[in-house]
Amino acid sequence: MSSKSIKHTPHYAGDTQHVNSYYAATANNSPTRARLQESIETDVCIVGAGFSGLSTALHLLEKGRTVTLLEGAQVGWGASGRNGGQLVHGLNAGLDTIEKRYGKENANFIGSQVTKGANIIRRFVADYDIQCDLKELNIFAALTQKHMKALELKQALWQKHGMHDLQLLDKSAMQQHVNSPLYTGGLLDTSGGHIHPLNLALGEAAAVEKLGGTIYEKSRVIAVDNLAKQPIVTTDEGQVRCKTLVLCGNAYLGNAVPALASRVMPVSTQIIATEPLSDELAASLLPTDACVEDIRYILDYYRLSADKRLLFGGGTVYGGTDPADIEGKLKKNMLKVFPQLVGTKIDYAWSGNFALSFSRLPQLGKLADNTYHAMGYSGHGVTGTHLFGSLLADAICGDTQQFDQFAKLPWLPFPGGQRFRVQYSTMGSWWYGMRDAIGV
Repeated sequence: MSSKSIKHTPHYAGDTQHVNSYYAATANNSPTRARLQESIETDVCIVGAGFSGLSTALHLLEKGRTVTLLEGAQVGWGASGRNGGQLVHGLNAGLDTIEKRYGKENANFIGSQVTKGANIIRRFVADYDIQCDLKELNIFAALTQKHMKALELKQALWQKHGMHDLQLLDKSAMQQHVNSPLYTGGLLDTSGGHIHPLNLALGEAAAVEKLGGTIYEKSRVIAVDNLAKQPIVTTDEGQVRCKTLVLCGNAYLGNAVPALASRVMPVSTQIIATEPLSDELAASLLPTDACVEDIRYILDYYRLSADKRLLFGGGTVYGGTDPADIEGKLKKNMLKVFPQLVGTKIDYAWSGNFALSFSRLPQLGKLADNTYHAMGYSGHGVTGTHLFGSLLADAICGDTQQFDQFAKLPWLPFPGGQRFRVQYSTMGSWWYGMRDAIGV
């Protein structure tokens, strides 16, 4: 490809700088990394330096493999550096749904796996001294008695799968964690937690390089040839030939790999960050400093940052576009939860895309004997990506049992195909949002 043609191709990441978020403003120092501007060869090439790619790389490097990562923008530029930062176990699709669709064996297997992602994060933080404001406790919030019944069933279901860290909270107990008039009760997960996600990604990238891995930034992948014995990955200015290729671009992989483009749909979600709150006000809002998410279809999620800001997220836009007024969209929801924040200034407002699969299950699999992919975490990617990184590394090194169990779960296309999937999903969200609003 000539430099002239490249010049006229808009980059999906604009100028490739991190979005103007609270996370970017408080990011730890990170080195400037080179673009790929030559042809190279490597053992394993990973596309995407978000959590999936970084977790896969770290696990492979710990096993002695040679790894090169290609990132189209900067480490953690996409969902990995913009999300709510909550360590929430499970997938978007609940274990009960998984059992109904795919059988008890698959539900039991997934139930045995879903807590491992958070444990991997904690290990990385400890082993590589990653400074990412790791805190403990996660709460699922109920707005209605129907929600409370759902949380009771969730607790019982997870206990059946060996997870005993969940404690039901009635209205009074909930107030000890979340000082809001909105909630009927909740479910406390003492094994959950929250982190500064961009700093986690930057710390993992530093660990990758410490172990001998190579990361190229601002090296957008524009084509992939995975039919050859050794896959070839072409970027704007360079090329990689590898023995094994791992595709982890998720919502930002675009059409570089057409076989994957239809499997997921980009969906944007938004977050606002308040000005720093006084110690007294912050402690009155969230006395135990837990992160919180409610269990509606279109949910709110929030937590306190290390410098006592309230980070409040929610809302979805199917197709991945940004709302015109993020602050206006979210602040009214924040004030419903915490009316005591009236008059509080919003310092940051940002948006980012996650990749939604129709089944709400992540897509883990192979496109060819030596080409793997992981994508479609459907809004539950912080822990899921770290789990899948370990499964990918195991499979690449010959232990395929757990990878194969996930990979055999069927991929379901969006109704309406790529042309009408946004309209279909939007109508579905209206329907479920209306049900939430009227409490049915």
